[in-house]
Amino acid sequence: MQWHHYFGGFWAGMFLANFVPHFIKGIAGDAFPTPFAKPPGKGLSTPLVNVVWALFNLVVGYLLFRFGKVSVDDSLSILICFIGFACMSIFGAVNFVHKHKA
Repeated sequence: MQWHHYFGGFWAGMFLANFVPHFIKGIAGDAFPTPFAKPPGKGLSTPLVNVVWALFNLVVGYLLFRFGKVSVDDSLSILICFIGFACMSIFGAVNFVHKHKA
């Protein structure tokens, strides 16, 4: 595999991880920050906006997963995708800890 496949796999993990909290909050009917809130990433968006944003992240993550040729046959591609997933998960945990104080 070429370097850009691994790069795509890393970003696939990031987008797939970002799908999770927005989808969960959206289908639960809870407001949650999105880039479309005021202020962006700090204010709370409606559940519908969160579901739409989550589905966008899922589609982009899937396309990047395919582009990155992430495969169980290539342990490095799985590891890099997981690292992207872990980075976004940690970023979300740190960034959204004070979401109710916006």
